Amino acid sequence: MSKSGKKKLFLMFTFCLIFLLPLIGSVTRWGGVPAGYGEFPAQKTEGHPGFSVLYFTFAVCVAVFILLFLIFPSWFGFRKGSTLATAGTKEIKTPSEKTKFPFWFWWSWPVLGVSWFLMWARIDLSISIHYYSFVPLWWAFILILDGWVYRRTGGHSLVAKKPHVMQLLAVVSCFSWFAFEYLNFFVMENWYYPNNKEFSSFGNAFWFSLSYTTVLPAIVEWYLLLKTFKGFRDRYRYGPKLSVNHTFLVVYFVLGLILAFGMGYYPYLLFWVLWVALVPLLSAAMALTGYWTPFTPIKDGDWSKLILIALATLFNGFFWEFWNIGSEWFHDTVTTNPNYWKYSVPYLDKIHIFSEMPILGYFGYLFFGVNCWIIWLIAAYVFDFDADFEITKQHR
Repeated sequence: MSKSGKKKLFLMFTFCLIFLLPLIGSVTRWGGVPAGYGEFPAQKTEGHPGFSVLYFTFAVCVAVFILLFLIFPSWFGFRKGSTLATAGTKEIKTPSEKTKFPFWFWWSWPVLGVSWFLMWARIDLSISIHYYSFVPLWWAFILILDGWVYRRTGGHSLVAKKPHVMQLLAVVSCFSWFAFEYLNFFVMENWYYPNNKEFSSFGNAFWFSLSYTTVLPAIVEWYLLLKTFKGFRDRYRYGPKLSVNHTFLVVYFVLGLILAFGMGYYPYLLFWVLWVALVPLLSAAMALTGYWTPFTPIKDGDWSKLILIALATLFNGFFWEFWNIGSEWFHDTVTTNPNYWKYSVPYLDKIHIFSEMPILGYFGYLFFGVNCWIIWLIAAYVFDFDADFEITKQHR
């Protein structure tokens, strides 16, 4: 086998461990698969542990540290980009003429508006059309984001320049979110879908497959949009340079193995591992085999890619939760759309601002975005397709 083939095999083996280790941990602890295992879409199976002041306090401390890091990067060794040379970058100034919004930007607004209305209004028709509002709403939103990127970059966006990448993002998004749905079984359903009876088993699989195609494209579009703003683009570009050696990567990889197993063995205590274990396990595997990861630029002090993908997911998370809560908020006595989800988070389920998600849960979006990029890269490296969704022309 060639060297390239061995590297791909190692990546595939590591990815398989993501599925096997939590299962082994669960079987070891409980003598079998967890309650609700295999039921799709997931349903709440049993009560989680109640609120824990100790656990909540620790989580708040972690959240405060993350906020300080994001809001005051200079405290952590980041410097302002204006004082540093930017020669050699690939950025090109936007053309002097003002680029107009593309046609798909304008055509997507009525689709989004109608879908949003149907999702929340619940007009009583002979056909429950609101059941099918999720997919057109989110794809319309994705195209609106793309149109905004198009305008700010002088015509450079995924739809305009790399439609094949957008298509691949949708495919990988579908399969990757099924992976998260699978892992959700081992933490005893941190989220679940109470309206699982609206479709047949095949209908659920088909409809949710379409729904899952929207996850990665939405995150990537937010990432590309944030990059068009100099304040975001340069805020985390000139940070401390961190290099790691082979020993560190091996330890990091082993830590990922332990966390993945532990998630199945201690599903309540380590429920957060669902959003964390993939990062050390898969990113370490990529680095050990010489592949680029979102952490690679940090060795040169550029933290922007890593942090912007995290922020992009957090921004998109607001809309996920906003549209979701409206599905029930206005008509809580009526069956909501099948995509509506609720949370059952142990220890931390306190302080809900406007959504089903407890406020501390929003910090999980930061890690989820990194996970999504890592899975995207794994798929690209294994199947040899173009993983580059970056846009070279950026607004100044």
